[in-house]
Amino acid sequence: MPKKRILVAPLNWGLGHATRCIPIIEALENHDFEPIIASDGIALALLKKEFPHLTALELPSYKIEYAQNGENFKWKLFKQIPNMFTAVRNERKVVEHWLEQYNIDGIISDNRLGVHSKKVPSVFITHQLNVLTGNTSWFTTKIHHFFIKKFNECWVPDTAEKPNLSGKLGHLEDNSLNVKYIGPLSRIRKKPIEKIYDLMVILSGPEPQRTLLENKLKEELRNYEGNIIFIRGLVEEEQKITKRFNITCYNYMNTEELELAFNQSKMVLCRSGYTTIMDLAKLGKKAFFIPTPGQYEQEYLAKKLKKKGLVPSCKQDDFKADHLLQVDLYKGLKNVRKSEVTWKELFSIFQ
Repeated sequence: MPKKRILVAPLNWGLGHATRCIPIIEALENHDFEPIIASDGIALALLKKEFPHLTALELPSYKIEYAQNGENFKWKLFKQIPNMFTAVRNERKVVEHWLEQYNIDGIISDNRLGVHSKKVPSVFITHQLNVLTGNTSWFTTKIHHFFIKKFNECWVPDTAEKPNLSGKLGHLEDNSLNVKYIGPLSRIRKKPIEKIYDLMVILSGPEPQRTLLENKLKEELRNYEGNIIFIRGLVEEEQKITKRFNITCYNYMNTEELELAFNQSKMVLCRSGYTTIMDLAKLGKKAFFIPTPGQYEQEYLAKKLKKKGLVPSCKQDDFKADHLLQVDLYKGLKNVRKSEVTWKELFSIFQ
């Protein structure tokens, strides 16, 4: 009997959506399904490198760009809404065509609003049941719920009870959505390995903010005393490694290399993206966060974890290397209890 084919489609918005789909794709293969990957840009490039044996398809790009200035973030994003709606319409058409062409039996969409169909069971993955955009949060949340209701189930990579990682982002007071809490997702495993780096810097996220932070950190960390491993988050054809003074720089790493680097590092300097938080919690790592300017979700998560005494953070423009001395005063992230839900139970929707 042929294996059932499941389309797995993460949003190309930084690398977080793609990387947290890696354990899902692996679990599908382990449970005798055949995953088909679909995305665009660096998210698709990353998954093609991780799973060269799987069919990989290209979806229309949402063409999301961040503002140069954090204060303009929301308005730049609102101006791009027509582009996003066009992409959502286009991906709906493409997916309907693929269902026939590739005999697809089910869909898992990580934040791609148009990747669903009435013809097959469709699952939406998000940690944002509340979409924070300041005084327009009610509006953006309502739009998000409108799209989520088009799916059969909504999987939230967190636990339902406290303690949890996503806070008010992933938990609703009134839940009219078919939500399943599936526990935090991470492709990284903890290993007892000798620490050889004092600091791991990991960058991701859309431009121009990725480059702005890279330039800022290279300047600020020039006189840092200790070994630094610097991962730029640029998925390119070939891996490039450069070494200058105490900094070893990679353009990107695959899962195996990243897992090793995480385990070899004493602390991590990065954005406060939710996927990174799940990785750090799995490893019980200490970190310092610089949220993307104007991105309410990352600012909320950084503020929440700082307030709880877990991870220090600061604004991008304010960062100085000596801020890293604060890390030892904070507890660091710890893994929250894994969800009771099993992959077999979750994937039963496709049976």
